[in-house]
Amino acid sequence: MTAAPAPTASRAKPADITVPFGDSAARATVPQAVAGVVRERADLLFGLMGNGNAHLISELTSTGFPLVTVRHEAGAVAAADAYHRASGRIGTATVTYGAGFTNTLTALAEASLARIPLVLIVGDAPTTGPRFFDIDQVGMAAAAGVETIRLDDRDPAAQVRDAYARAASGRRPVIVAIPYDLVETPVHASAGSTAGVAVDGAPEGSGPAEAELEPLAAALHTAERPLLVAGRGVLDSPGGPEALRDLADRLGALLATSVMARNVAGPEGDLGIAGGFGRLERVEIMRQADVVLVVGASMNPFQMRYGTVFGPEATVLQIDVDPARRHQRTAHFLSADAGTAVRVLADRLGASPRENGRPDGGWRARQPIPPAPRLDASPGTEKAGAGVVPRGLAPDGRLDPRTMALALEEILPRERTFVQDGGHFIGWVPLMCSVPDARSHLFVGTAFQSIGLGFPSAVGAAMARPDRTTVLVTGDGGGLMALADLESFVKQARSGVVVVFNDAAYGAELHQYAARGLDDQAMLIDEVDFAAVGRAFGAEGIKAASLQDLDVLRDWVDRGAKGVFVLDLPISQDVVAEYMAESMAGAVPAPRPLPVD
Repeated sequence: MTAAPAPTASRAKPADITVPFGDSAARATVPQAVAGVVRERADLLFGLMGNGNAHLISELTSTGFPLVTVRHEAGAVAAADAYHRASGRIGTATVTYGAGFTNTLTALAEASLARIPLVLIVGDAPTTGPRFFDIDQVGMAAAAGVETIRLDDRDPAAQVRDAYARAASGRRPVIVAIPYDLVETPVHASAGSTAGVAVDGAPEGSGPAEAELEPLAAALHTAERPLLVAGRGVLDSPGGPEALRDLADRLGALLATSVMARNVAGPEGDLGIAGGFGRLERVEIMRQADVVLVVGASMNPFQMRYGTVFGPEATVLQIDVDPARRHQRTAHFLSADAGTAVRVLADRLGASPRENGRPDGGWRARQPIPPAPRLDASPGTEKAGAGVVPRGLAPDGRLDPRTMALALEEILPRERTFVQDGGHFIGWVPLMCSVPDARSHLFVGTAFQSIGLGFPSAVGAAMARPDRTTVLVTGDGGGLMALADLESFVKQARSGVVVVFNDAAYGAELHQYAARGLDDQAMLIDEVDFAAVGRAFGAEGIKAASLQDLDVLRDWVDRGAKGVFVLDLPISQDVVAEYMAESMAGAVPAPRPLPVD
């Protein structure tokens, strides 16, 4: 089996099956063999210790391998998930059996639906049969779409290597289960096995056939206003971003991306996010495209802005590895790796727009791109929508989230990774804040429509990119749900900011269902001072009451942005996000986090 690159440079060494013991060598136990493969494949391990994984963790930490601890088992998986999203490397996590395992299920389901490669090592029932408290962990994982490899004592190292290879090649989480009666059992394998070894490079295939490419190439060649829309499939494909940039430059095409692939091909000709988080004035330009090529991006209702992101007469082309993702608007679909297919398409064209029948440089040269949003120069006004954001407070006297998000764009360090939990607030930062590259804006929980994975996900992102400031953006509902791992983030992050859009409510439900007449009692939350909670864990922080209060955050940044700063923003319940207003106008329920790819 061929697999994508493993996390470290030493990818092909077999794990040792002997360990020093006195003046002789004792045969390694199953957890020691597993630990040997973890050292080969991973840079670090996210986890929480219990009976089922104590031997594994001890073997690793006693030899200096980095263990990043979290306070809830769901956090171990969420951190490993975010580690991959921020770095492109496979994350590794470990928890114990039973309740430790069941606590991971929401985060596992998110990773499975989001197609995130990671390996979760868990304890499990003995090989002799379940004890009175054991459950069917294999069946529960399968219900979430996750495969389990239960180890034996014959060659556990080969089995763990196979798990890493399956996770990489299938872009999915894989569980490695260690039966409890094997935690002190010697391995009965030879040292030479390398089954499942991951190798450098990812499978690219032989490329699509000429007949398959022809309809796409012909449509792009004759397009007057070509638009290329890229998703995470481009980011995850070897050479995908470079191939997309080359194709766009040859056509003089404009670009747009999913929210999870922002800046995937650089800023030139980039209209930004396509879909519900796009800027309206730029979406209007996308609607003018006569040919749209969607590469490695989901075309779900939100990504399509409920069917309005492309004009009704546009010819839609689609490239994706999964034929099941073909959209009903798609005129021509090509099942292929994004980077391979786009590279072959580009090679069929001339080297510049002029050589491809576009002497004026193409649509990109003709079409100006509206500037980024700006704060209104007149405090207290209610302008919004045309790139102008109101300055000051909302009519109810609380903070305006648009103002706060745009202020963060200017205050936060440029080298940053945004991690967003789910909730009504989820659209403010994509609209107002820029990111340095395509792996610097993580949306967690969106695939499974969950909230409450933000704090541990920020831990994973901080470990993946310790050179950057990790900015967690959460609501008060999701923040309270994940509060245990605020301590983990404060402990682990070298430079981190927690931004809480605190509307004292479950905002998505409030704007969808209270607005329709449902009783709002269960939608409201007694207001919490998250800055005070953060300070109790050792962070700095402030609960802001005005735009000027953000100067405290600015001072923290100016002092080097070291440690963690918690910014509690008590925002208005009266300011409704554009995506929510659109979905309500069309009577389309908008889930809390919304699906993005």
